[in-house]
Amino acid sequence: MKTISCVKIMVQVVVLSALASAYAVELKLGTAPAEVYFRPGDACTGVIVKEINKAKAKVLVQAYSFTSEDITAALIRAHQRGVHVELILDKSNRTAKHGAGHSAAQAGIRTLIDAAHAIANNKIMIIDGARVLTGSFNFTKAAEEKNAENLLIIQDTNLAAIYLKNWEKHKEHSERYEVK
Repeated sequence: MKTISCVKIMVQVVVLSALASAYAVELKLGTAPAEVYFRPGDACTGVIVKEINKAKAKVLVQAYSFTSEDITAALIRAHQRGVHVELILDKSNRTAKHGAGHSAAQAGIRTLIDAAHAIANNKIMIIDGARVLTGSFNFTKAAEEKNAENLLIIQDTNLAAIYLKNWEKHKEHSERYEVK
């Protein structure tokens, strides 16, 4: 783990919505705690599982490719202990009968498919409205074992609120995943 000291760092967060409007938000993170991980090297899946395990109230996920059994199991355990868990997945997950979307939906987790885009190429988690997990790291075994990836965790409620607003916009046009 590498901890980043964000003293007076200005971060520009650019978020594009599925609707015709795009927005950019300039945000000073100040002293927001942040951690950065890289594959190969760091155990990103384990870090994500630990973050899910710390969740007290809510875990919201947007994912392009999602096949990690460890992350899926952590989300299901969080759901079983009363944490509100919701997934928005790319349409490619619709036909993955053994993927995370299928397992999560079978476990009673609200799972949605975002088919409004050529690719819904998000890789984010918003945990308890306070922590954002993002980066290139897909929630897959290949990302953990084969790829060069990065994972960034930022603890900042203002940033989490920006990501939540975008998550909700995608939820509006997403369809419920149907377990077959």
